[in-house]
Amino acid sequence: MSDNAESPVETQKEESQPPADDSTTSDDKKKIDVLLKAVGDTPIMKTKKWTMDRVRTIQSLSQFISRFLKLDGTEQLFIYVNQSFAPSPDQEVGMLFDCFGSDNKLVLHYCKSQAWG
Repeated sequence: MSDNAESPVETQKEESQPPADDSTTSDDKKKIDVLLKAVGDTPIMKTKKWTMDRVRTIQSLSQFISRFLKLDGTEQLFIYVNQSFAPSPDQEVGMLFDCFGSDNKLVLHYCKSQAWG
C-alpha cells in the first residue's frame, strides 16, 4: 500500500513540470521554419519566414503562396530547393528540411517561371 500512496505523488510531480517541456518539444519537432525567397519578377512576400508543419507537402505550400500573392489561376508557381532542383509536389517539407535544411531553417525559392533544374 505504501507503493500506491507514493505513485500518485510522483505522478503529480511529473505532470507539474515535464509535460509542459515535452509538449513544447513535440510541437517543435512537428514544425519547422521555412524561409521563402522570390526569384525574378515574382512578387515578394512581406513575411519571408514561416513556421509550418513538417508533413505539409510542396503542392499545398505552392497553393498557399499562390493564394497569398493572389496569383491568377493560370499562372504557375515553381519551388526550388538550394537554387538547384524542384522537389516533387507530394514531397513533405519536413523531409526536405532533414536533408537540405541549415541554420535550423529550410530555404525555398519560388518563381513564376522555370529558373533552375
